[in-house]
Amino acid sequence: MSARDNTPRSAALKLRARDADDLQTISRCLQDALVPLADTAFLKTEKRFVMVANRFRWEGLPDEARNSAPSPDRGREETGDARFEDANGDSGALYERVNCGLCFDSVRNVKFRGADLRDRNQILSVLTLTCDPGAITIVFSGGAEIRLEADKIRCHLDDLGEPWPTRWRPVHDIDDVETPEPG
Repeated sequence: MSARDNTPRSAALKLRARDADDLQTISRCLQDALVPLADTAFLKTEKRFVMVANRFRWEGLPDEARNSAPSPDRGREETGDARFEDANGDSGALYERVNCGLCFDSVRNVKFRGADLRDRNQILSVLTLTCDPGAITIVFSGGAEIRLEADKIRCHLDDLGEPWPTRWRPVHDIDDVETPEPG
């Protein structure tokens, strides 16, 4: 299981994770995904945690674009980026976002930290997913976390619908997030 660098821009991802390495592939795909708190749910009787995320399509970018900040003159032809022109005649690089569903099975309990559960309208931005014995943690910018208590990794990510264009690309390097070693 891995996202390939030559994935066609229109190809929908369908990924499964059964171990820490698989989970890191999903983590890389979810970096900078936007998650409305209202689109998260723990289905206790099914032992399942689900969420819908609006994810940036990192897998559609060339290696050099993934590992560097966008230049001030975004969309230069030599980067291989697609181009757009808005109604004002401004142009730049064309990136993509897509909604995706993320599901974790065999979850015993879910704990939130650093998120106001009363504010279901808040939007969380995914930094990374980590795993420790007995738990998987979804780490968000601003210090929020969702800790899933589970004895094994059973996760799947599926893109939902068609991607849409955006000219906004996250600015940090994809490798900026420190990911603790599993275990």
